Amino acid sequence: VQLQASGGGLARPGESLRLSCTASGFTVKVYAIGWFRQAPGKEGYWLSSIAARSLGEYYSNSVRVRFSISRDSAKNTVYLQMNNLEPGDTAIYFCAADLSFLTYSNGIYYQPGQYDTWGQGTQVTVSS
Repeated sequence: VQLQASGGGLARPGESLRLSCTASGFTVKVYAIGWFRQAPGKEGYWLSSIAARSLGEYYSNSVRVRFSISRDSAKNTVYLQMNNLEPGDTAIYFCAADLSFLTYSNGIYYQPGQYDTWGQGTQVTVSS
């Protein structure tokens, strides 16, 4: 059981990036997948989650307008489309899976403790 995050890199303010979170050992459409980020010197921050069994998508208010989460079952991958990037988006981005259905049972998506499987992170740097 593994998650692989990719797609990070260097972007200029206003540009877009699409992050990918590819799963192995389990099927992403069955489980909730979340995206978090951690900037240098700051705590981890929840961005967005896609619920198990396509029951919904959830966003932090701070990224709701600019970010979009989606799932490609054929590729067993969840994406985070990030538009109009800002320097404040610079961070390491992590994806995580809830293989225990905690989010399904209690509807809480923003807490890292709800997820039991984490990818290794991908660096996003936004700078002019």
